Amino acid sequence: MTIGVKKVARPEQMSFGESLYLLEIMKGLAVTMGHFLHNIAHNKEIPTIEYPEVRRTMPARFRGCHRLMKRPDGSPRCVACYMCATACPAKCITIVAGESPDPAVEKYPVRFDIDMLRCVFCGQCVEACPCDAIRMDTGWHTPPEDTREKLIYMIDKLLEK
Repeated sequence: MTIGVKKVARPEQMSFGESLYLLEIMKGLAVTMGHFLHNIAHNKEIPTIEYPEVRRTMPARFRGCHRLMKRPDGSPRCVACYMCATACPAKCITIVAGESPDPAVEKYPVRFDIDMLRCVFCGQCVEACPCDAIRMDTGWHTPPEDTREKLIYMIDKLLEK
């Protein structure tokens, strides 16, 4: 006998019925039929939400869609420092900065886009923003759209939320 050699357990030979998996398929169908008949008999116990009228309450830490905060004059609070775009692991934020006519504000975003198809909703952009300009507290999921272009949120869409 050699030291360090382990014996491998070999599976038993399956019968013809076992190889067709008919017994296992029948067991699965029995479980499914049992649940089906139980739900028909006890339909008041099934948890349902009347979706358009009643909305599910979201947890306090839920990260919804992005929104940009506004100053009292209606301009975006963002100062185009690129901190959110740098912190984003998916690289879905695009910012183009411009010189602000207001002397109190050095820069402002001429263009601020978020590609929602690439976003992973990690919240790093919110944590990185030094002036609390971007938030994810809308409580809404990204709605489905029929084209990819509609899922690139530009500055006007981010400011309206």
